[in-house]
Amino acid sequence: MPRAKNNVAAKQRHKKILKMAKGYRLGRGKLYRTAKDQVEKGLQYAYRDRRQKKRLFRRLWISRINAACRMNGISYSRFMHGLREHNIELDRKALAHLAMHEPEAFKSLVEQVSA
Repeated sequence: MPRAKNNVAAKQRHKKILKMAKGYRLGRGKLYRTAKDQVEKGLQYAYRDRRQKKRLFRRLWISRINAACRMNGISYSRFMHGLREHNIELDRKALAHLAMHEPEAFKSLVEQVSA
């Protein structure tokens, strides 16, 4: 009985990996074995960075809020404490948007908190 190698499925698997490796440089985009390693690594990075993205954006929002607070003569921690005391429930994303795009509205918030 002849040996069955299941060539069709293997070809499909290889094509799938090489399609995912499109755009990689040199052998990483052309050779199956190195492309497979690189695609696996890329998927690991993607998984990790989907979680890190949330942390990085929070850090960015806090930096923007802090900068706007300093321009209005208050520290970030005092500003956030004041928001909590006055039951103003705005998340950091919204506050950062106000700080960047609507400084007058942010200034009124700072005055409300520091009063």
